Amino acid sequence: MFADHAKIKIKSGKGGNGHVSFRREKYVPNGGPDGGDGGKGGDVIFVVDDGVNTLSDYRHKRSFAAQPGEDGKKRNCHGKKGDDLVLKVPAGTIIKDAATDKIIADMSGGNRRQVVLSGGNGGLGNQHFATATMQAPKYAQPGQEALEIEVALELKVIADVGLVGFPNVGKSTLLSRVTNAQPKIADYHFTTLQPNLGVVDFEDGNGFVIADIPGLIEGASQGVGLGHEFLKHIERTRVMIHMVDAASVEGRDPVADIHAINKELEAYDPKLLNKPQVIAANKIDVLYGGEGEVIKLLQAEFESLGIPVYPISAVSGQGLQELLYAVRKLLEEIHEEPIVYAPEYDPMEQQAKNEAYTIEIDPQDGAFVVEGPKIEKMLGYTNLEAERGFLFFQKFLKEQGILKELENMGIKDGDTVRIYALEFDYYK
Repeated sequence: MFADHAKIKIKSGKGGNGHVSFRREKYVPNGGPDGGDGGKGGDVIFVVDDGVNTLSDYRHKRSFAAQPGEDGKKRNCHGKKGDDLVLKVPAGTIIKDAATDKIIADMSGGNRRQVVLSGGNGGLGNQHFATATMQAPKYAQPGQEALEIEVALELKVIADVGLVGFPNVGKSTLLSRVTNAQPKIADYHFTTLQPNLGVVDFEDGNGFVIADIPGLIEGASQGVGLGHEFLKHIERTRVMIHMVDAASVEGRDPVADIHAINKELEAYDPKLLNKPQVIAANKIDVLYGGEGEVIKLLQAEFESLGIPVYPISAVSGQGLQELLYAVRKLLEEIHEEPIVYAPEYDPMEQQAKNEAYTIEIDPQDGAFVVEGPKIEKMLGYTNLEAERGFLFFQKFLKEQGILKELENMGIKDGDTVRIYALEFDYYK
């Protein structure tokens, strides 16, 4: 089965921890701090690979992680950066946050490389925390945590022209004749279970890409059969070729077939009917008496709606040149760019919001209540009972801008500050 969607978990690399160490040299009994910084964790990067045309690599393995950064070392040695995780996808892949279904990135157009998750920053070694009053800090900063999310990958093929029609009307035969594609062809329904792409070449070099969209059936827009799996591939196309069996080999009514497919397109997305359309009335080589009455019926029904009808034979090649030149002329008249979906969600921005702090005034006792995930994490590895530990935490509050914001909110000497289980009086 064609793999055009998958769900995977991705995780960036955790930042390496800063190191606590002191110089140990001969004749230097009290060397200063020399703990190195931790290395940055690896990023998760999606790249377009032109040699890949499905998402099958992500149907069996579901979890991917970048390498964490190394911890800092003594003698001011920094930890090594973690290796990035590079995930290859076909052009046209949309990356969504699985929880919200919001678009993170569309790997289309000029967007061929996207950093989706950034690795955590490495923690600072203890050498950064030395001050005039604390010359031997026994603290180092832990590395920033990794980011982990589940993403939904969805492939929407990128083609100039979409070839649509009911099963067994000859779409694969047409594609194999006018392009370099080699789709599987057989005389039974749903031979094609994946969109096949091919390039139609002209002598002047101005060709176009055509996609054979697998056979649609009535109810496809409601998900009957493989409807939703295939309809989404029409969204990026700029022109549609409706192919019908003009000879009614299987007893189908070609006029009713076109109305039925347009009904499914409209039910899936009404904007699809705004795309220019042409009708390829296939199998005229087996029509009794040439083109016959069915071509006249198609022309009478649809050409008044601005949809031209081209009698063709995908087997013999009759009428194909007229059809292809007409399609190219339509493409030349359309000046709109192919659809590229705008991003709606940034996981890294969301992490920054998650790590933000809040300051509120308790209405009962007037205490300034400070909370936030990053602050809570800092409390977990800082010994506040020691004077140096408290000074270290105070420095953290200053660097985060929390003390400045307390002042902007009107805090005065002696007012109470409450940070989770910690409570102290504020003095500037």
